[in-house]
Amino acid sequence: MRTTTLLTILGISAAFIFTNGCVSQSKYRDLQTQNRTQQERIAALEAETNTARLQLDQLKQKLAEAESRGGTDVDALRQQVAALEAAIEQKNTLITQLQGQLMRGGQALPAELNTMLEDFAKGSDMITYDPQSGVVKFKSDLLFTPGSDQVDEKGKEALKALVGILDSEQGKQFDAVVAGHTDDLPIQKPSTKQLHPTNWYLSAHRAISVLNAMISDGMEATRLSARGFGEFRPVAPNAPGHKGNPVNRRVEIFIVTKGM
Repeated sequence: MRTTTLLTILGISAAFIFTNGCVSQSKYRDLQTQNRTQQERIAALEAETNTARLQLDQLKQKLAEAESRGGTDVDALRQQVAALEAAIEQKNTLITQLQGQLMRGGQALPAELNTMLEDFAKGSDMITYDPQSGVVKFKSDLLFTPGSDQVDEKGKEALKALVGILDSEQGKQFDAVVAGHTDDLPIQKPSTKQLHPTNWYLSAHRAISVLNAMISDGMEATRLSARGFGEFRPVAPNAPGHKGNPVNRRVEIFIVTKGM
């Protein structure tokens, strides 16, 4: 009797483990498929955006020529330029949202954490927050001393407040990725160029400076990482002739799943 009961229990346990193993593997495969689909969608959007930027450059050239000769098609070309710029901005916003979701493995931020981040961004001319992507965005022109990677005093206060949110009970469930971006305005000042030879360096150095400031404010270093994208992921078109665009000079902080 005892032997029969023991064999029955062992059989049920083995079936339970086998079934759960199959479910886990199935969920893992589903997650892999979902991530692959998300990555493919991001890649497709980035390709579309690059094509649209080339079209925008061509349109702007046509517009400049029409304006110089006083052509009748100036207004129509201006409208086409504005529409294409708006379309590029929408695609860039969607790319950022998808990247944020991908880095969180599809996990949504808790409602209370979302509310804290939204309140944090309210009333600040330096910060925006997108709950769809889980990205806190700082304007570099207001976060750093001009042409440097030194966080100014107002920026330090804002980062300290953000660390307080990320160290809350809800925030501690997540890590953060700090991403630096610049526009396409070349670095020309010799003293700046010596420290930051290219926009790649400046974007990476600024991301690291933000990361270090957050660590100084008490956030665990193991929860942070830094990336630099230079001028190559603009959210809006730069002015022709590498004249830049202040909107593209930014630091984005992605709230991501632990270990990402």
